[in-house]
Amino acid sequence: MSSNTFLGMPTLPVFGHGNLNATEPFPQAAHRELGNEQLRANLGHATHTIRDKRLKVVAELPDWEDMRDAGSAIKNATLANLPALLEQFETNFTARGGIIHWARDANEANQIVTALIRETGETEVVKVKSMATQEIGLNEYLEEQGIAAYETDLAELIVQLDHDKPSHILVPAIHKNRSQVREIFLREMPVVDPNLTDEPARLAEAARTHLRKKFLSAKVAISGANFGLADTGTLTVVESEGNGRMCLTLPETLITVMGIEKLLPRWEDLEVFMQLLPRSSTGERMNPYTSLWTGVTPGDGPQNVHLVMLDNGRTAALADEFGRTALNCIRCSACMNVCPVYERTGGHAYGSTYPGPIGAILSPLMTGIKSEENNSLPYASSLCGACFDACPVKINIPEILVHLRGEDVDSQRAKLKVPSQMDLMMKGAEWAFSSGAHLNLLEKGLPLGKFAAGRDKVIKKLPGLAGGWTQSRDIPAPPSQSFRQWWAKEHQPGAAAIPGNSSAGTTEGEQA
Repeated sequence: MSSNTFLGMPTLPVFGHGNLNATEPFPQAAHRELGNEQLRANLGHATHTIRDKRLKVVAELPDWEDMRDAGSAIKNATLANLPALLEQFETNFTARGGIIHWARDANEANQIVTALIRETGETEVVKVKSMATQEIGLNEYLEEQGIAAYETDLAELIVQLDHDKPSHILVPAIHKNRSQVREIFLREMPVVDPNLTDEPARLAEAARTHLRKKFLSAKVAISGANFGLADTGTLTVVESEGNGRMCLTLPETLITVMGIEKLLPRWEDLEVFMQLLPRSSTGERMNPYTSLWTGVTPGDGPQNVHLVMLDNGRTAALADEFGRTALNCIRCSACMNVCPVYERTGGHAYGSTYPGPIGAILSPLMTGIKSEENNSLPYASSLCGACFDACPVKINIPEILVHLRGEDVDSQRAKLKVPSQMDLMMKGAEWAFSSGAHLNLLEKGLPLGKFAAGRDKVIKKLPGLAGGWTQSRDIPAPPSQSFRQWWAKEHQPGAAAIPGNSSAGTTEGEQA
């Protein structure tokens, strides 16, 4: 069953919402998270372990850089031809018994999924780990509608049981150690051995026992998708635990939520991404479980197969010619594992479903940089470039961060009726450096710096915007004269040579 859907670029961007918006500015949230020593210790250990594994398996491929180029080219080609590929995918998906639903935003997607569940008469569903459903806040929405959604990925289960939010794309519970996980299981699992230890194997066994009944009794499952193949109408999920395979094969109804940018043009393109993704994410040579399904197969697997194609700000990001490559992201989390900012603050500081370097560009692009909740995210970076070097599809995150910072400055300037402090400072700098006479005039005021410095000869606090510099550092008192003033004084016609003066021993003509 096909639907009449406009797939071209909208006249006005439709920005996304849901769990894309931060609830507080990043600097404020980051300052709070930095005070959590346990969080920093957990993150430091986990990110170092993952990135060390990644480096080893990446070094095994002599053509790794060529593979990255190929992945980038495929994704760029997808974005350039997205309307046609979406139509091709819809044709092939529906021809094989699947049903596609188009959702402009989080609200529409949540309503569609809820209606599909109600048609089955069920009030419980099992879920495969899905960034898209986290983005739209599906679990919370279903709970409001009286429908219980059970996460089956181990890390997602930990976060759900602790009434927490994920803090990492790949490892949602990366901010918790195994002792904390044991405490959560003992507190929240209905039936658990009170003598449970914090050994990983014992924790995994407890989770497996907890979920087994859910897998065997669930009539409805909800999943995300890593890739959709336009030429066959096939969906793909890659995972490491086997819980996804259980959800994708046992229930009668399968509902998938996938962002419209997740398409690949051809089946053959998987050859590239099945090498890029596992190495970049978990540091493995190949994925333990790769599930692919194409529509409905009578007597085998789910017989009611639905796909919700989600926009929620993706066309707005696509309309940004400098930022659109952020949509190339394959959710591997490699950028997060090398980011010095993320390693210290964790994912909760970003507020959005998408934390770390990719979240610092993807969330503002999807919500619009004018969204006050997200306009601080592009500044959550040292611009060291490690994220760009690690990205398997070569998203130039630092370049997009700088672009979004410029967009934010322009946006803030447009709101003001009077020039900002930065505007005035830049105008003053323009005047000062426009001629030597102007600069010389300003330099005559250098001695006044002694009064600002005080007895210890350092300036500890500057007013206004410049105060950001002195929040974490002192400034030495300025000299009593500038170099230009010293030079003019020491090199006057007839000035006596002084020890150490490079002009000593030269004639007046030579100086000229």
